[in-house]
Amino acid sequence: MKELKKSSVIRLNVGGNKFCTSVDTLTQREPNSMLAAMFSGRHNIACEEDCEKGCVFIDRDGTHFRHILNWLRDATVPLLEERCKYSELLREAEYFQLVGLTEEIHAFLNKEDDDQIAKLDADFTRRDIINFILSNATMKFRGFNLSGLDLSKLDLTKIDFSYACLRNVCFSGCDLTRVKFNYVDAEGAIFNNASLTSTEFVGANLRDASFVDAKLRFAKIKSACLVNCSFLRAILYNAHLYDADLTNANFEAASLECAALKNLKATNTANFRDAYLISSGVEDVNLQHLVGAKLGVVTACGNGFICKKPDEIR
Repeated sequence: MKELKKSSVIRLNVGGNKFCTSVDTLTQREPNSMLAAMFSGRHNIACEEDCEKGCVFIDRDGTHFRHILNWLRDATVPLLEERCKYSELLREAEYFQLVGLTEEIHAFLNKEDDDQIAKLDADFTRRDIINFILSNATMKFRGFNLSGLDLSKLDLTKIDFSYACLRNVCFSGCDLTRVKFNYVDAEGAIFNNASLTSTEFVGANLRDASFVDAKLRFAKIKSACLVNCSFLRAILYNAHLYDADLTNANFEAASLECAALKNLKATNTANFRDAYLISSGVEDVNLQHLVGAKLGVVTACGNGFICKKPDEIR
């Protein structure tokens, strides 16, 4: 077999995804990998004549192959949005026998686990929070770590929790009127039966949070992560729900009367069964994704539609 030149351009088709790189990239950083073997002249799959004809096909999912190439180019582990994506990338790294990348991913995941354990060491206790309330002090917990605290049934009105770490905090039954949760990390937090009137959740991470039977009247939920959130029977009257990720979110039997819904992501995976959307305005959302919701009479308006009561139609 004819040995390829280091400068030779290689075109790859990985599971239908097309990539263009060089022999040098594929062989230098991880010389004992499968890719190095394929394109260094030690493997029968690739030769200069084959590469000139078109793409070399590799029967793998090409979703993460760009990260494989970037590792081979720069020795950097990518920042992925979801932890499960690292498991997928690890599987590809192991398949291609990229020992260096495999070790770096394991090191990154182990460090992340240590960070999560550290986050559970809250800056305050429940008693500290109660003492702040009793002292009538101006309460701002911006950027503080309160992870894991049980703050249930407290009056926390008008407190600013922006940028705080609130993972797994229990706010059940709390009065959270006009509270600011902007850019918080509240993954796994519990807001069941809480009063959240005029509360702000701008840019908040609310993955796996629970709002069962919560009252979110006039709440502002913008650019938030609502993945796996439950709003079962929640009241979102006149709430603003913009630019949020609703992957697997549950709005079953929730009331969104007079709410404004705009540019919501992954609504096809959300559950809106028996959700009340009459008198709401919906924009840039696929109507078919709201199957099972109570919409009333749908009237087109701009880039969306308005859900009206039958007696409002003239």
